[in-house]
Amino acid sequence: MNKLIVILGPTSSGKSSLAIKLARKFNGEIISADSRQVYKGMDIGTGKVTKTEQKLVPHYLLDVTSPKKQFTVSEYQQLSKRAIAQIRSRDKIPFLVGGSPFYIYSVIDDLQIPGVKPNLKLRKQLEKKSTKELFALLKKLDPHRAKNIDKNNPRRLIRAIEIIHSTGKAVPSLRYPELVSGSQTLILGIKKDQNELYKLIDERLEQRLKQGLIAEIKKLLRKKVNHKRLQEMGLEYRFVSLYLQDHLTYEQMVEQLKSAIHKFSKRQMTWFKTDSRIKWITNEKQAEKLVKIFLKN
Repeated sequence: MNKLIVILGPTSSGKSSLAIKLARKFNGEIISADSRQVYKGMDIGTGKVTKTEQKLVPHYLLDVTSPKKQFTVSEYQQLSKRAIAQIRSRDKIPFLVGGSPFYIYSVIDDLQIPGVKPNLKLRKQLEKKSTKELFALLKKLDPHRAKNIDKNNPRRLIRAIEIIHSTGKAVPSLRYPELVSGSQTLILGIKKDQNELYKLIDERLEQRLKQGLIAEIKKLLRKKVNHKRLQEMGLEYRFVSLYLQDHLTYEQMVEQLKSAIHKFSKRQMTWFKTDSRIKWITNEKQAEKLVKIFLKN
């Protein structure tokens, strides 16, 4: 069967647990679509599924590379396509699961991503600029990409500018719906009330801190992942890095991080709301019904 099921939604909405339940019920295997779960040693901060959960259902695109290395959307696209083919070869259903829009749409809409190699000279120049200056430059070069990028993530901003500099063209749009047959891809989006979602985000952060988030990041530092690289990873890694360098108190770190994750979840929903193909669900029963109908057709 040439079918693909996508489960997306904002952070803390329950994508991973729903995906495991559905994959077990419908003979599926899971491909992570998370831009940070590809890195080894970044487990608690990214919400990576546990080894026990991975035994319940095979997972792909986890722990692909070292956090000291850059990993591009183009590399993700190639590896995920290969994983989809492997899953289908065993007559199983591939589930693409995550909250990173560019990763998701690179696969389901087969985005033509420029294979631009890192330009170290340009990067050195851009790294001297502040995040605010980088965003202003990208906005001037490519207003469309500036609308849907994380303006606080220097790594993403530099990469976008690098692509434009190399190709002389705008960064590929997030999606080309005409390239994919809607009948072959079911896209489920988990919908949460905003206040409920913020509560889940805050509870999950507190849980991650208890699980050893700070210890995880200290371990990365011992493995020579420097503070600059950690801050490029954003959110948990950025704010804990600032805390460990005494730029923030523990209380400031927690409050500022909660606020940053709230804003991130809003940006995710802004991206996803533009896609009319997404079937929004609020519970597992709705998801099961839609999957059953999709697989019968």
